Amino acid sequence: MPPRVRLIFRSLSEIVGNGDIGLLVLTDSAEQRQVVMPCDRHSLKEFARRIDQGAESERLLPEVLWSVLRWQTDLRMEIHIDYLYEEQYQAVLANVDTLEELPIDLPDAVMLSYISRGDIPVMMDQQLFRRQSTVYDSEAIGVQLPVNTISNEMLQTQLDKAVDNENYEVASQLRDELRRREKAKRGDLGDRANRHHLPDESDATDLPDSPDRSGPTHPAAPDNSLQS
Repeated sequence: MPPRVRLIFRSLSEIVGNGDIGLLVLTDSAEQRQVVMPCDRHSLKEFARRIDQGAESERLLPEVLWSVLRWQTDLRMEIHIDYLYEEQYQAVLANVDTLEELPIDLPDAVMLSYISRGDIPVMMDQQLFRRQSTVYDSEAIGVQLPVNTISNEMLQTQLDKAVDNENYEVASQLRDELRRREKAKRGDLGDRANRHHLPDESDATDLPDSPDRSGPTHPAAPDNSLQS
């Protein structure tokens, strides 16, 4: 089993000027580095609903079903995020004991972990985490989002905004990523490059976001930040 880093949901925000895309901010247990994950408007609203309602959200169907599941079984489960494919993190719900896995959409996976209060932890491949994460600053106004997790449509929107704001360094970075994807689509880079392109921090772009909503966090066991 590859070594993985436990991630904990910290906050939720929107990209200014694009209310259809939310950003989920997750950190390692030590709160030193963060991974920012895009989500759709529906997921954004569901997270915001739970953060705003607090204890009242326990009456929602997913929360009730989780309570029933805990009554009926002692299954040990984890969310595993081990790679990117077509600009999306790929997540599975894994049975720790049998090693069986079920694919699950990433926002739903993070939501499941949040609803379970961390009983179903989110675990990211250690190498992927190192390549995709940036330094976490709880006081930061904006966030950095790796360009290889952004859809082509979102990239073009952010490119247009960067040009309008005369932020030519960011515009050049976004334009290069769009060109890389076009080459990959034509087969110039091959399937492997298209699936496993992993940036360093220089490939992350700053995206302005609205004031975030911070949800209650669920501490991990001190010695379980990394699992192998």
